[in-house]
Amino acid sequence: MDKETHPQEESFFKRLILIAVFFTITPLALFSSVISLIAISDAQVQTLSEKANLFKNPEPGIRVYASLPSDIPSISEHIISADARPEIIKDYLKANKSNLEPYADLLVQTSDKYDLDFRLLTAIAQKESGLCRVIPPESYNCWGWGIHSQGSLGFNSFEEGIETVSKGLKENYIDRGYVTVEEIMKKYAHPDSTTWAEGVSYYMLQME
Repeated sequence: MDKETHPQEESFFKRLILIAVFFTITPLALFSSVISLIAISDAQVQTLSEKANLFKNPEPGIRVYASLPSDIPSISEHIISADARPEIIKDYLKANKSNLEPYADLLVQTSDKYDLDFRLLTAIAQKESGLCRVIPPESYNCWGWGIHSQGSLGFNSFEEGIETVSKGLKENYIDRGYVTVEEIMKKYAHPDSTTWAEGVSYYMLQME
């Protein structure tokens, strides 16, 4: 009789143990899952918050890290282009054996001062006097500035001529709406001239 009931009792105890283990482990597993979900949710919220505030200024106490500067210094395209302009003018004046060659830097600086195209003064000088090769003696007037039937305007130096002509182009032409070479020609050149703008534009293109 005892031999017949022993296996049943053993089976009963095994089931009881399994049930006890199930009810012990399951709550722990569920609790761990809930904690993990909460942690993941908080991390996602924090990440979204950080992304939404990328353009805010850093608050006190927060460290902001930036990449280290490169060992090789870089120069922007704009600066390179701007720095090259005096050399462009100088090379053009040198190629044409002009007395204005030493004033290449001044031509660019004065053009910037009056918001003129850096090539305009040189191109006008090429058109009017072959870059100072044909001018009244000691006049330093390479631009045909102030020439009229009674005579020609003269300057005391090339520096004075560059300053006067640049200022005059700004105040008497650009500021009054003559903003293209063709429009400048109507007032600057002789009334019968039809090729002045074409020539000045062509010389400007040679300095690109």
